[in-house]
Amino acid sequence: MTAHPEKLQHLIDMAGGQEPVRVAVVDAAQSLVLETLRDAAIAGLAEPRLIGDQAATLQLCKEMDWTPRPDWIIHAPADAEAAAIAVRMVRSGEADLVMKGNVHTDVLMRAVLDSTTGLRVAGRRCSHVFLVDIPGHDRLVGITDAAINITPDLAAKGEICQNAVDLFHTLGTAEPRVAALSAVETVTGSIGSTLDAACLTLMARRGQITGAKVDGPLAFDNAISARAAHEKGILSDVAGQADILLVPDLVSGNILAKALEYLGGAVAAGVALGLSAPVVLTSRADPASARIASLAVAALMFRQSKSQHAPIPTPETSAAAAPQPEHACCAPPPISDFAEAAE
Repeated sequence: MTAHPEKLQHLIDMAGGQEPVRVAVVDAAQSLVLETLRDAAIAGLAEPRLIGDQAATLQLCKEMDWTPRPDWIIHAPADAEAAAIAVRMVRSGEADLVMKGNVHTDVLMRAVLDSTTGLRVAGRRCSHVFLVDIPGHDRLVGITDAAINITPDLAAKGEICQNAVDLFHTLGTAEPRVAALSAVETVTGSIGSTLDAACLTLMARRGQITGAKVDGPLAFDNAISARAAHEKGILSDVAGQADILLVPDLVSGNILAKALEYLGGAVAAGVALGLSAPVVLTSRADPASARIASLAVAALMFRQSKSQHAPIPTPETSAAAAPQPEHACCAPPPISDFAEAAE
């Protein structure tokens, strides 16, 4: 099925017509990546910094009849070095945001989440949102977290929720509706995600999560379909019209996002949140439409932070942002715990 990401196109249009953002692309030597950056450069959306194997990058550019400026090409013989260069460029003010190219997620996130040289923000959790444009559906749907936090506990889910809500504010939704998902819509002691969902609902009512309407537990059908919610007698400000789907864990969220993409013809933009700069975090198999939409979202995030004159925060030294099992939440994260979930 051919996707027509009309709702994502609206975000691309919002991001256009302004000063281009400087994008540090980690391992740019992939045709789809370079096509995205070429189109973004032509449209005035971005000025790429193509980090990776110089010869391979130039050869691919030649094949697509694109001649990037010489200062846009930055040689790095290995992916880990390319990721470190990209993060360093953002920290030094030479780039505005980081974009994943043909690199494994764990290699990129190791540099992004480094406790000394990375992009963590003190007191904030790093999380990920897919913005999914589903054919026939009336709105963009955010799915979080399907790429970074593996088995978040209640406190982590609250932070993940707030990150997604803040992003929707940036994108123009004043009070997004958040559905805390589970398999059923009733609180059930044997299903832990229903207990978390009920707590998140109360947390929003008590001001621990701000700027959104939150309700749960809701099953996927009740969150998305007003008809299903009506048939089940669910009275809710969120049911049937959710903007954000807060999933129980990374596995369920990742399967949901990719099922919509590969079986439902959806296009999914992906960005990492809660950092000192936006990070475009997509799959290496994503089409150019998903990549340029992700870049547009990151550009809107950067401009919003710049308009608020926010200083670059000091790196977070705790493990609060690390992708890892929750039992290790307060310990330094071993490299082996990094998830390649965005693949």
